Amino acid sequence: MMDRPVVTMKPVEALCFAVAIVALMGVMMIGLGWVPQLAIVVVLGGLFLFGAIKKVPFSAMQAHMAGGVMSGIGAIYLFFFIGLLVAALMMSGAIPTLMYYGFDLVSPSLFYLSAFVLTSVVGVALGSSLTTCATLGVAFIGMGAAFGANPAIIAGAVVSGAFFGDKMSPLSDTCSIAASVVGIDLFEHIRNMMHTTVPAWVITAALFFMMSPDGAGDLAAVAAFRENLLASGLVNPVALLPIVLLLVLAMMKVHAIYTIMITIAVAIVITYFGLNPTLSELGGYFFAGFQAPESLGEVSSLLSRGGLQSMFFSMSIIVLALSLGGLLNALGILPALLDGVHHLLTKASRAIAAAAFTAFGVNLLIGEQYLSVLLTGNTFRPVYEELGLHPKNLSRTLEDAGTVINPLVPWSVCGVFIAEVLGVSVISYLPYAFFCYLCLILTLIFGMTGFTITKITPKTV
Repeated sequence: MMDRPVVTMKPVEALCFAVAIVALMGVMMIGLGWVPQLAIVVVLGGLFLFGAIKKVPFSAMQAHMAGGVMSGIGAIYLFFFIGLLVAALMMSGAIPTLMYYGFDLVSPSLFYLSAFVLTSVVGVALGSSLTTCATLGVAFIGMGAAFGANPAIIAGAVVSGAFFGDKMSPLSDTCSIAASVVGIDLFEHIRNMMHTTVPAWVITAALFFMMSPDGAGDLAAVAAFRENLLASGLVNPVALLPIVLLLVLAMMKVHAIYTIMITIAVAIVITYFGLNPTLSELGGYFFAGFQAPESLGEVSSLLSRGGLQSMFFSMSIIVLALSLGGLLNALGILPALLDGVHHLLTKASRAIAAAAFTAFGVNLLIGEQYLSVLLTGNTFRPVYEELGLHPKNLSRTLEDAGTVINPLVPWSVCGVFIAEVLGVSVISYLPYAFFCYLCLILTLIFGMTGFTITKITPKTV
């Protein structure tokens, strides 16, 4: 529940402010190429001036900003542990082993399906869609060229699989943000997302199965990847134990922090049977991330990940965006926007559709994945509470309409990156990124029908 605003504003005025803020951030991030943190700081500065004109004490604005940060403090704590977990799973060999065996899934006769399935597996293991696209995606584009496969379809398969991983992996920052911004456990969020994600994945797999070309192709790139993974000395079936343990504890509904701590402890034990690092090296891995030898080629960049330091960028966005949400509430902008549409949001179906289109709109206008999740989550959380909708319905909507939509926007952060590394324009692969827009379609259908929507006792205001 948001704190009472300091300034009272009319819905029309709030809409003008919102449009101006979105336009300003869009110019800074899309036009100037600034990182989201700088854009948010500029907007915060402008809002401070507006607050001063309205004679709002700075202490009051600061208190609301702190309240906004506290609403997502769980994500900040969780990110520290996720950074440690990624490093632990890398140096223990858990993720390299999972990828090594995953390459057995590649089939020349079902090439598009193989690309989708393998990037899904690796995407979950890495928790990073962009890393998956920049490594496996590039490899699949190269393999496809060897036997005339359509690069746009390959890119669509890679994006679909990579963002399945980004959405469903407990190592993913967007997954953690979506759960924390609405105040639910990470694994409860992941379990609830399966209602829309599993059907979307199955339909996508079926489509790529029907589209995959017949015939054999040159899988030399796959063989090279597997050889380099094996040369790392990290591939060992026993190393899969931490991932199995992670899944078992998640299914047992153990709290995410405890699950991660236990998994890290087991991974450290396995690490000492393999790499046997000194305590100094272990500390370095946990802070700066595991570093694989450069002689492994592209595999080196794939395995050199994790550590506390890798989480700082995302955490700084979270702190600033949550602060922005708190300040927008203090100055009456978010409450006025809600008041303007509140008479329309009388049913669960309308609230879910409104949240979905808001997340979609932020992606479209600003092109920023994190802000689509954070701003929409902060805005609609009280609406869901009033309508008696469990917050996990909102976190699922944030992912279905926010996280996986970003790569479909040509000027978005993900869209620009993927188009550059794969050499395929967003417009070209967009029709084939089936998984991404199937998630949005399913979340809207489920919202209209009430299927899989969990209810709670409504909160009164």
